[in-house]
Amino acid sequence: MCESDLIRDIYGSMNNFYPYHKNRICNLLKIKYPVIEGGMAWAGDARLAAAISDSGGLGTIGAGNLDSKKLRCEIEKVKLMTSNSFAVNLIIASPFFKECLDVVIEEKVENVILGGGNPGNSLRILKSKGIKVLCVVSSENLAIMAEREGADIIIGEGMESGGHIGNVSTMVLIPALKDSVHIPVVAAGGIAEGRTASASILLGAEGIQMGTRFLASEESSIHHNYKEYILKAGICDTIVTGVDMGHPVRVIKNRFSKNISRLEKYDKSEAEAILAGSLEKAVIDGDKRNGSFMSGQSAGLVKEILSVKDIINGIIREMELILNIDEVYKRERI
Repeated sequence: MCESDLIRDIYGSMNNFYPYHKNRICNLLKIKYPVIEGGMAWAGDARLAAAISDSGGLGTIGAGNLDSKKLRCEIEKVKLMTSNSFAVNLIIASPFFKECLDVVIEEKVENVILGGGNPGNSLRILKSKGIKVLCVVSSENLAIMAEREGADIIIGEGMESGGHIGNVSTMVLIPALKDSVHIPVVAAGGIAEGRTASASILLGAEGIQMGTRFLASEESSIHHNYKEYILKAGICDTIVTGVDMGHPVRVIKNRFSKNISRLEKYDKSEAEAILAGSLEKAVIDGDKRNGSFMSGQSAGLVKEILSVKDIINGIIREMELILNIDEVYKRERI
């Protein structure tokens, strides 16, 4: 790539991101900033989702642990808390997926994030109801298929992310997705402040998704032990468990996660039994002995608990400074 092509690509990425009123993600989702809350089972409740939506982003109810009755309750709560756009994250592999799919349609949820499986048929059903669909992917093939089936936005989730992950880093995944699809791409994984967010934009993303950073917020309802783990974590303080069981998950490194990592190598059924309910124990009880504290590597970049509004505003300000947006647009107008 010659220098002029590189400069054009950089300017193109920034034009896709800013100004916000022309940003494709902001327009599609009816939000102020292209900042999305990652779907987090047990942790992504109505309170956190409403705070993020009220602060200009897209708050997300994480439905991975919810049956239809509980999901309907969370949707009703968030509607009372905010009049702004929000999303529901549905996990295709969940035993409650079909009933929760019916609920989001009945409740006329405007935006649905699909993850944890092949979105094909469910994507088509949601689109037929006029619902915006965002698909979480970790490969170009799944992104291409999702676009073909009518997805509105692709969320490229790198292996730096917390929770269930693929095996490609955000740094490699985002440009590959940008080259593979025509719909907007959102970057997820390893993003917690302005520098990592800015890098995502230069890679070709038109927005960002964060989970771990929002866990360490004032509005997050997770146990204080969980928040403390994130604040104390360094960039090497997460571990991937579940690799030998076929479902890799990134979590905070502690005695429990180290034990699971060892146990799964010779007794998968025992490891699965111990894992059952471990995320709930972490989020609700802060149980350091029996809890699985899902977290991305970006925990090592999180240094303080802030309000959701301060988190989003701070990141946007940092991005505008780093990307030198005002100066860029002055030059463009000359």
